[in-house]
Amino acid sequence: MTSTGIRLHAPAPGWSISADVVVVGSGVAGLTAALRCEAAGLNTVVVTKARLDDGSTRWAQGGIAAALGDGDTPEQHLDDTLVAGAGLCDEEAVRILVTEGPDAVRRLIDTGAHFDESAEGRLELTREGGHHRRRIAHAGGDATGAEISRALVGAVNDGISAGTRAGGLRTIENALVLDLLTDAEGRTAGVTLHVMGEGQHDGVGAVHAPAVVLATGGMGQVFSATTNPSVSTGDGVALALRAGAEVSDLEFVQFHPTVLFLGTDAEGQQPLVSEAVRGEGAHLVDGDGVRFMVGQHELAELAPRDIVAKGIMRRMQEQDAEHMFLDARHFGASMWEHRFPTILAACRAHGIDPVTEPIPIAPAAHYASGGVRTDARGRTTVPGLYACGEVACTGVHGANRLASNSLLEGLVYAERIAADIAAARAQDALHARVPAPVPVPESPAHPLLAPESRFAIQRIMTEGAGVLRSEKSLARAADQLQRLHGEARDALDENGKTAEPGVDTWEATNLLCVARVLVAAARLREETRGCHWREDRAERDDANWRRHIVVRLNPDRSLAVRTTDTADFPPTRHHQRPQEQ
Repeated sequence: MTSTGIRLHAPAPGWSISADVVVVGSGVAGLTAALRCEAAGLNTVVVTKARLDDGSTRWAQGGIAAALGDGDTPEQHLDDTLVAGAGLCDEEAVRILVTEGPDAVRRLIDTGAHFDESAEGRLELTREGGHHRRRIAHAGGDATGAEISRALVGAVNDGISAGTRAGGLRTIENALVLDLLTDAEGRTAGVTLHVMGEGQHDGVGAVHAPAVVLATGGMGQVFSATTNPSVSTGDGVALALRAGAEVSDLEFVQFHPTVLFLGTDAEGQQPLVSEAVRGEGAHLVDGDGVRFMVGQHELAELAPRDIVAKGIMRRMQEQDAEHMFLDARHFGASMWEHRFPTILAACRAHGIDPVTEPIPIAPAAHYASGGVRTDARGRTTVPGLYACGEVACTGVHGANRLASNSLLEGLVYAERIAADIAAARAQDALHARVPAPVPVPESPAHPLLAPESRFAIQRIMTEGAGVLRSEKSLARAADQLQRLHGEARDALDENGKTAEPGVDTWEATNLLCVARVLVAAARLREETRGCHWREDRAERDDANWRRHIVVRLNPDRSLAVRTTDTADFPPTRHHQRPQEQ
């Protein structure tokens, strides 16, 4: 696979540093990969868009799933994951997750993460949607992500301050990664990035490295309402596409069923009401107090997320209602205060007291099950480029992620990536690459979108490619997205000008890139499966669609779209070492 030649319009790098590996992102996946690489003696640089603890990980409430409880087994965890994935999980990828997961969680605890324990000193486990056993470890009641982020950031800072480890670890905060650097043979040679504000580095620069790990998180900001933080603008997926990598399953965007409803005009990051609240016995009810999920699935409110989200949307349609309710008044004040203090505070901050009244909820964009296609070692279709966490598509999640598998996937596959990079180093295969010269044309080669385009993209995607989709809504969304791109391209062609380079314009351009891919895949998949709900194709069609949609970007910015022959991912063959052929 060769690069598309497409790069974000930006100033030439004014500074550079070198490393063995650069990790882009500072959530559970990125920091785990960085710590493991550093421990293996690799000179590692972590680049993160805001502060080290500002990614999606710290917002995770429910917990991390692993077969750690009495009577639970990896095989049972595998079965629940496959069911939730609606026929599109890669079974071998899931088996890796569930078998390596328990020890990965124990290593996370050794790193310093403290999970809630019983009076006897054993992990306190809960249930969430799609799980038939209590296997969700949590921290601070409903602040699991914050605790994991605290532990990993602390480990990173301890290593930096001690300065005694074999590899060495540096961090660059407040930096938006722009594009992948490659050598003359198309192999990874580092990244370009823009550092915002003052510091050791400022403006556009480069980190030269033969291995790049994308751990940039999701793309929830492509929709108007999401649980994702403002930094989740699909930068990693867009970078990978411009670099020539393949992405897969981008149509499968999980809408979390229970997000605090703040009004139909609410935009940006919305407060999440964790699935663990239902796991502890909260009920979904309509305005009349009727539990409408009972009878729709054997697990009722604890059905997989796609089923619960659809159940909520159907009831809203039937009753012409803007939202439903989550009723947990029977918990009492003490349980709310000790088990769910974060959610309790968020609700009360918006004038709702869940101790005395039901919580208004509605689905909102939450998690991208698809992303940059990888193999079992996190290797993408571009040599030297890896991906893990939400930006990646390992095959674990299929058409719908099982609750609390995301933090576990970040842990397990980050460790596998670090092991692969370390093995390459041991075989003397991790050579520094000389980046091919980056052309700096007198005028921009490709258009940047104006910052206000971000809101237009979000509106288009929410209306046309949200929870409910149809050929009509998706075709309209595709046309509107193409119009945005066409207007920017025409302005560039006619007068040689485009929006000024900057974080806002780069983010808007990235959002348009991932939105176009998502809509193209959703239009092609003419069925309902997992969290992809086509009103005009209401049934699951295994005969024609139990396969993946794979997309890459052509040099002319058109999309090359294909389907796999089966539900299994094809290997990234050119990435394999000679003994693996």
